[in-house]
Amino acid sequence: MADMEASLNALIDAVRHAHAQGRTLRLSGSGSKDFAGERLSGEVLDTRAYSGIVSYEPSELVVTARCGTPLAELEAALADQGQCLAFEPPHFGGGATVGGMVAAGLSGPARATVGAVRDYVLGARFINGLGEHLTFGGQVMKNVAGYDVSRLMAGSWGTLGVITEVSLKVLPIAPAEATLMCAGLSQKNALDLLHRWGGQPVPLNASAWVRDTTAEQVSDYLFVRLRGAVAAVQSALGKMHDDAVALGAQVQQMDNAEAAQDWRASGEQSLAFFEPPAPDACLWRLSVPQTAPVLDLPYAQYIEWQGAQRWLWAPASAAMALRELTQSVGGHASLFRASSAHAEVDKAVGVNTPLSAVQQRIQQQLQRQFDPKGVFATGRLHAH
Repeated sequence: MADMEASLNALIDAVRHAHAQGRTLRLSGSGSKDFAGERLSGEVLDTRAYSGIVSYEPSELVVTARCGTPLAELEAALADQGQCLAFEPPHFGGGATVGGMVAAGLSGPARATVGAVRDYVLGARFINGLGEHLTFGGQVMKNVAGYDVSRLMAGSWGTLGVITEVSLKVLPIAPAEATLMCAGLSQKNALDLLHRWGGQPVPLNASAWVRDTTAEQVSDYLFVRLRGAVAAVQSALGKMHDDAVALGAQVQQMDNAEAAQDWRASGEQSLAFFEPPAPDACLWRLSVPQTAPVLDLPYAQYIEWQGAQRWLWAPASAAMALRELTQSVGGHASLFRASSAHAEVDKAVGVNTPLSAVQQRIQQQLQRQFDPKGVFATGRLHAH
């Protein structure tokens, strides 16, 4: 315990010294998500020494862990009790930490049905730019009066403060699971099916549509995962099978162990689709309403979240066209991974869609409140 107190004090002291000396700090765990964001600037402040699960009450469905705790360690502790992080956070390599998971705010295949990282944050402790160690929220859902600061930390990418500890809501692992592979469904038919199922009482948990061009005969595939009560899953399997067959698909139920590996690979972006097709190709993330139509694009797509998240490889020069098209359907486009050939040049087009004047003012005011001297102003979210 004394070691953890010393590690916490070291973090606080580092922030206070940076504040006093006008230096910028870049927070880092394992660095598994260093590829993301506008740029990486500032002195690295490693958070991994402050680690460990502080408390875990399986009967209360809540766990509290320090920022440097390996994400794999937390997930293993939950699995031992038949529980999980329902939003399936990606690791993107070994050594991912709990603090990095919250700061990145990234969710896996089940995001569209179970919610995002922020929806599971009950409380947080963090060090602001003045070196003050603050506590927000708690360990129950109804604990906030006013602005929910703890959830604001999800997706902040270390630009507001050092998350030192976080309390998360966890869920029991579903008693039943099944994955259907539907071959021969066009993107339009797949989206139509997903939208139809979304309005019905079926336990649809995750989906993925992709065009496989590696086989001798090109084919489109829709994968859907069901999770829930045994009776609900079994009942839905027959109905969804028949709906897909009616549109000309060849449908089969996958082996659960094999499907689990594929869904994991989907979230970790280790499927074949996520291999760069060319040295100048960037991975773009299109975030659109679930009901958005097929987008007229000359690029292969990988579509998740019942249509709400669409991935594609395109050069940075396609930024304006991609953003105009996604904005026309109520969405936005972000450059998720720059090319291997010239990452810095690629990011000059802007990693994120520019904020509106109102959004920019709100973000600047929040940063001034938490970090008046810009200790964490690394420019990772938006270039300055």
